[in-house]
Amino acid sequence: MADNKAKRGGADRALIALTEKYEVAYWSKKFKVTPAKLKYAVKKVGHSARKVEEYIKLQKHRASDKSRIALSQDYEVRYWSNKFKITPARLKSAVAAAGHSAKKVEAYLSAQKAAKKKKAKTTAKKSARSAAKRKKAA
Repeated sequence: MADNKAKRGGADRALIALTEKYEVAYWSKKFKVTPAKLKYAVKKVGHSARKVEEYIKLQKHRASDKSRIALSQDYEVRYWSNKFKITPARLKSAVAAAGHSAKKVEAYLSAQKAAKKKKAKTTAKKSARSAAKRKKAA
């Protein structure tokens, strides 16, 4: 049982009792979530206040900004690397250059790709001109 009113030690404080209204109100306020979200989190990860807090933080992080790249989260690095079709190292360097906004990183990568194409096109033109000059000279 999650709540024993005779027991007042730390072990009881570490558990959330959904059967007690005052505990639901307290933990909802502490974690800044609705009672329904608190109950869902408890059912998902158990009665441990620490586990519930971690779960709620993770859910808030995921929902906070879908277009923000968090390099500290491995699942986000994998997701954005796959989305942009680049390596994680290249993603990290792009985030360092453009910032954590997915839109800015995408624009940065597009600009790099366009610059690379332009450079390749210019190089191709130069080599074609020099081949033409060599052919003319021969």
